[in-house]
Amino acid sequence: MIPGRSIKIVEQDYGDEKIERVYTQELRPVKLEEFMKMGEDEKRLCRPYTFDPHTYEAAPGIICEQDVAIPLRDGVKIYADIFRPKDCEEKIPAILAWSGYGKRPNDFRPPEKASYTPGVPLGQISPMTKIEAADPAFWCPNHYAVVNVDIRGVGYSEGLYDQFDSQDGKDGYDTIEWLAQQPWCNGKVTMAGTSALAISQWQIAAQQPPHLACIAPWEGMTDMYRESLCEGGIPSAQFTNFATMGSCGLEGVDDMGSMIEKYPFMNAYWEDKIPDFEKIQVPVYATAGWNHFHLRGSVIAWRKAGSKQKWLRAHREFEWPDFYSLKSQYELLHFFDRYCKGIHNGWESTPRVRIDVMDRFDQDAEVERAEDDFPLPRTQYEKLYLDADHMKMLESPVAAQSQVSYDPDTQTAEFDYTFTKDTEITGYSKLHLWVEAADYDDMDLFITLKKVSPRGIEQPVTIFGGTAPHPGAWGKMRVSHRELDPELSSDFQPVQAHKRELKLSKGEVVPVDIEINPFSRLWHAGETLRVQVAGRYIRDKHWIEPLIWDTDNHGDHIVHTGGQYDSYLQIPVIPPKYDDSTDFVVDETKHPEHPMF
Repeated sequence: MIPGRSIKIVEQDYGDEKIERVYTQELRPVKLEEFMKMGEDEKRLCRPYTFDPHTYEAAPGIICEQDVAIPLRDGVKIYADIFRPKDCEEKIPAILAWSGYGKRPNDFRPPEKASYTPGVPLGQISPMTKIEAADPAFWCPNHYAVVNVDIRGVGYSEGLYDQFDSQDGKDGYDTIEWLAQQPWCNGKVTMAGTSALAISQWQIAAQQPPHLACIAPWEGMTDMYRESLCEGGIPSAQFTNFATMGSCGLEGVDDMGSMIEKYPFMNAYWEDKIPDFEKIQVPVYATAGWNHFHLRGSVIAWRKAGSKQKWLRAHREFEWPDFYSLKSQYELLHFFDRYCKGIHNGWESTPRVRIDVMDRFDQDAEVERAEDDFPLPRTQYEKLYLDADHMKMLESPVAAQSQVSYDPDTQTAEFDYTFTKDTEITGYSKLHLWVEAADYDDMDLFITLKKVSPRGIEQPVTIFGGTAPHPGAWGKMRVSHRELDPELSSDFQPVQAHKRELKLSKGEVVPVDIEINPFSRLWHAGETLRVQVAGRYIRDKHWIEPLIWDTDNHGDHIVHTGGQYDSYLQIPVIPPKYDDSTDFVVDETKHPEHPMF
């Protein structure tokens, strides 16, 4: 619970399961004049928030209908700012920006920072831009409307603020259908935006609103339990609490931080925040950042989406500078023009998958390499077996049993493998470990796959956008949550069930399969792949301070290898598309419209 805020408990039905939901008091929206007269203690629970329905010219050639009421199916009203090109005679599509971050930049930021986003050059986006959303200054001149919404429970919109669940999806459905009927709209609505504005797109698209033309989710989680609140089974509510603390509304916000304390295992509440991906049928253009905490959800959603027309671009940069770059904006315009305006502009020739293959620091081996699918169909999964006697990894199983122990609070265990030839690793890795807690009944494992130079220097990835260098691909696991979900797991991606707790007994050695988030990186001959096993999060200062996990470690951790303890790292090795032994053969199924067929 957020300190100093009152709570409200609401019992809700989830099929056969009843859940007591915790809603926490939000900051109260007040007019600026009222806010300025308040004492400091009162100000801490309020936020200046404009509510003034009228139409005005927001910039030359752009009008804004401010605080437009939109009715939802249960009678609740939410409010939106609608930016449109002035004096436009043709009917145009709408780009819906859906999140709880306020519909105007200064709703959540001081005016002097209203157009500032980390990693984005000042002046590249206009002060009309909602946080992480489409910029009307770019889209309106290209004959699109931009609709910035205060969703249910945010600002002066009515109701309780539900975060990223099916209710949010239904509200998005209603809003899309309302927008499609407006006299200025051509009946086509799309969605764009990063982070929270991407998370919501999957949930709304799964509701199948008839007038949703396509979506463009730019980095977004799609399983709040596994990817945010309890990654690997290790609780981490600080970031969610940080985001929730700033919410502003009249009735209360869905308090996921309190809910992970109340319901620490997967239940109907958490499952309701996972979209039904197979129901997503509209065209999708998704992006995923190799070094970002939205990575897992972005890739899984794209893989599982039911749409036959879907594209994925996996890159190395941070989401904001990537989304607002001119290259990305014009590419998104190309995508939207195809599916919102019916313009045959060749978008379908865009490769289904494009990936950046990272090398070291800010260097890439390849940029936007075209691929057919993800994981890559030509992936060769190889095992590297851990040897605690020499702290190495070997290509063959290790015969002799050995073990290594480390203090989870101060030490790590690191296993190295040096490549003898250039090797690309792209896709999902997994770490199979045999572990023991020396004097306790549980242990938390933080895994990082690092790249090390021939001289022994670690080579992190430098990210444009103001964040610290990223050490490498990662995975996490609380060993008492080691049980896997057989329906969600595959050989290359073990997925924890989080249905129950399996504590360790003294001296018990157990196997665990740890999911490593996908990545793409090249190791040159002579460079080393290092597996770091730790009991804590190890990272240089990050732009998001509250990345903290509530670890539960006491006493040494022990990793067993060799013999019956076949600890190994499975990596996705990618052979070249073509080499001297490859004969080029045209695949007719990929070129059905070519004249020769």
